Amino acid sequence: MTNIRSAIAKGAVLTMAVLKTCHGFYVPGVRPHEFISGEDVPMKVNAMTSVHTQLPRDYYRLPFCRPTGGPKMASENLGEFLTGNKIQNSPYSINMLREVNCQVLCQVTLSKVEAHMLGKHIGYGYHNNWIIDNLPSASLGHSQAGMQLKHYAGGFPIGFISPETNEAFLYNHVNIVLEYHNPDGKEGHRVVGFAVEPISVKHRYVGGYEWDGESSEGFTKPLDTCVAGEHMDRGNVAEFQRVAEGESIIYTYDVIWRYSETAWASRWDVYLNEDHMVPAQVHWYSITNSILVVLFLSLLVVSILVRNLRRDIAGYNALEQLTDEEKEEEQEESGWKLVHADVFRPPSSWPMAYCIMVGSGAQIGVCGLATICLAAIGFLSPARRGSLMTATLVFYMLCGCLAGYISSRLYKSFKGRQWQLCTLLTATTFPGLCFFVFIFFNTILAFFKSTASVPFLDLVIVAAMWCCISIPLVFLGAYFGYKEDYITFPTVTSTIARAIPEPTFFMKPLVGVGLAGMVPFAAAYVELFFIMTSLWMDQFYYVFGFTLAVYLILIITCAEVTVLLTYYQLCAENHRWWWLSFFTAGSPAFYTFFYSLFWFRSLEASKMLITYMLYFGYMSLICIAMMCVTGSVGSLICLWFIRKIFGTIKVD
Repeated sequence: MTNIRSAIAKGAVLTMAVLKTCHGFYVPGVRPHEFISGEDVPMKVNAMTSVHTQLPRDYYRLPFCRPTGGPKMASENLGEFLTGNKIQNSPYSINMLREVNCQVLCQVTLSKVEAHMLGKHIGYGYHNNWIIDNLPSASLGHSQAGMQLKHYAGGFPIGFISPETNEAFLYNHVNIVLEYHNPDGKEGHRVVGFAVEPISVKHRYVGGYEWDGESSEGFTKPLDTCVAGEHMDRGNVAEFQRVAEGESIIYTYDVIWRYSETAWASRWDVYLNEDHMVPAQVHWYSITNSILVVLFLSLLVVSILVRNLRRDIAGYNALEQLTDEEKEEEQEESGWKLVHADVFRPPSSWPMAYCIMVGSGAQIGVCGLATICLAAIGFLSPARRGSLMTATLVFYMLCGCLAGYISSRLYKSFKGRQWQLCTLLTATTFPGLCFFVFIFFNTILAFFKSTASVPFLDLVIVAAMWCCISIPLVFLGAYFGYKEDYITFPTVTSTIARAIPEPTFFMKPLVGVGLAGMVPFAAAYVELFFIMTSLWMDQFYYVFGFTLAVYLILIITCAEVTVLLTYYQLCAENHRWWWLSFFTAGSPAFYTFFYSLFWFRSLEASKMLITYMLYFGYMSLICIAMMCVTGSVGSLICLWFIRKIFGTIKVD
């Protein structure tokens, strides 16, 4: 017993070491840019985001300062467009190692419409997302005790609402804090840190000067609210900048340079350091809990199945060796052998739909596994914006061969005749559902003028990838699947189906399916919380080593629970196991959807209907995909298991 505990402990330590390596390593992916002193350091602005509305907005939708010649789009990949990024240039002038104190950027006088829009966006909690040298801006603030706080995800707020007066105030001044590193004393310097401290201040010129916002004199006149030679301090602010019609807002900024010993290759570590998000122990507790669940379930399945199957097989084979008179004297047969003539009977309802869902689930599952593996070794780090979405699309298309092959082999074994229709539906059902839901939401988002609405050209690209690559690959896989021989079954199916006895309460399929999903969900729900937070609350998610472990644990637990439940259903003489195995393994998806209903409260969502539609629409798609993945695993493992056990007994 001591040796077993020691082996388990060593295995857990080794697993944790591997996971730590996986999530702590990433490939920077781009060559470092070295800026010489005085060189222009361009700053870009991304779309504004809010966790309360889930509607990204164009930065220049609001009355902010615009660059000379108007904003220009930065080059973006397909994944960035699909995830709602809209990166543009900015009017801020930043030069390497050149500090700036209270530099006037522009002046904007708010109209009634602009004041209303600005106040509404502040009320919805929108955040600015700025970028310098591919680094997103961290947010600097202060706690009630006066301690400086630094938040690395989600950008910084555009303003705040006064709890006393319910008035909106704008952050019209920013302290841009940049950290640089000079490797080996070279001439060039590398940007290794970027943070923004937003401050609201009602600016006034010295001597009561009134600026029209256009003459060059306003850029050089001293401000009464700024101290010459010193950076802006929020503690010295006498009056905040209100948001109201007719208010003249002067935008200013400071640039502060600080030397850092952080190397360029590790500059993303502060963004991906779990101590800024959640304590590291939470992930370890989650993994430990999941591993213990798998070990306990594995021991349970092995002890029950091996013991019972060995006894059943030995008893059935011994019974076959008796004479007819001896057989009559023996107790009447009972158990899973009685359904040998019906156990491989094709599903009585929707056999084609079963093949389509199992094939689609295999495609999504392998796609997810490949994407998570690439992310775990660092090729899809957050430094590569849109790479995760792009990789998912590419892997999904390439896995179309697998979907066509599995669905065609199953459908051929069911002796189906409409193989063209089965292949076409395999290629179009799930991706078609996702595409048309996406088109529907994209149309609504375009109506709301959100940057989450994908341009028409990118929609054409996605549709072309689906029609010209994914669908042909599914047909290619189906071609090889139909060329294969029938899946051989160890028993012969009878002409007339055997009647199924009335089951007890706990042996009813619906009860079993409902209870079976609890175990896999319990093994994965802690990590699911972090994934949901990253997905809907603009947090960086980087611990793909943990994700890979939890993904495999989910697959294993679903397979084990499904095999166990299917075995007991066969013992109860219920031979309709095809759909039962699919929904038993897919039942964690229902628990995930119910969990998302309760988790939705943490968003503190606005009363906009589109927010609810986006959240529950996309969560429904995620849960359908999850059900297909785990359901296909359960179905295929049960097919293997049943062929094995019925192949070991002698049947007349």
